[in-house]
Amino acid sequence: MSTEHVEDYQEAFARIERSVDAGDANLRGQGFWKLVDQVKLEPRLAHHWADVAGRIDAKAFEARVRPRFPVWLGNTLLLTATVVLAALVPVALALAEGFDRPRPGWGGLLILVAAGGLSVTVHDLAHWVAGRLGSIRFVGYFLDGPFRIQPGLKVDYASYLRASPRARATMHAAGALASKAAPFAVFAPAYIRHARMGYELLPSWSLWAVLALGALQIVTDVAWSTKFSDWKKVRRELRLGRMQRSV
Repeated sequence: MSTEHVEDYQEAFARIERSVDAGDANLRGQGFWKLVDQVKLEPRLAHHWADVAGRIDAKAFEARVRPRFPVWLGNTLLLTATVVLAALVPVALALAEGFDRPRPGWGGLLILVAAGGLSVTVHDLAHWVAGRLGSIRFVGYFLDGPFRIQPGLKVDYASYLRASPRARATMHAAGALASKAAPFAVFAPAYIRHARMGYELLPSWSLWAVLALGALQIVTDVAWSTKFSDWKKVRRELRLGRMQRSV
C-alpha cells in the first residue's frame, strides 16, 4: 500500500466524516460509496480502512434512520412470526377438511396469508444467517421500503468490508432466495394434500394466488432487484471477486 494512497484515502475519509459530524448524512452525495468501491478492489485496502468506513457509515445511519431496533429483538420477532405463519399451513388444511364442517374458503385464505407473510419474515433472517456464517455482523433493524413498514437489517460495514466478496454476495442472495422460495414452500404441501383429497380440498383461486405471488416476486426481482436491490449487490460483489482473482 503506497504512502500516497494512504494519504489520499485518509484525506477523503476525514473530509466525509467531518461532513457527517456536521449533520450531512448524504454519503452518496459526498462520494463515500465511490471511495468505498475503490478500496474494495484491493483486500489489503479494504481491511485497512474497514473501521474508518464502518464508523462513518454507522454515524450516517444513526443520523438518518429512526426508529432503530436491536438485532436480537428483530430476529426474535421475525422468527416468532415465521413459526406462526408456518403453523398456519396445517391449520389451513385442517380447516379446509373440517372437523364438523369443511371451511375451504378460510383454508385457502390462510394458505395465501402464510405464503405472503413468510416471504417477508424469512428475508432478513436469511440475510442474518448467511452473513454471520460469512463473518458479517449487523447493527440493528429498521423500517424499510417505500412505505417504511417492512423490516430492514443494517450491516456492520466494517465487518462487511473485511468479509470476502463471495461471503458478501452470499449474504445478499440469501434473503432474496428465501423470499422467493417461501410461496412455493407453502404451495407444495398444500397442493399435495389437495391432490390426495381429489382436488376438492382447497378453492382453486387460493393455490393459483400463491403461485402468482411466487411468480410476481421472481418478475420483480428480474425487473427491479437486479438494478436497485439485492441482486444488484450480488452481481457487484461477484464481479469484484473476479477482478481480485485476475490481478
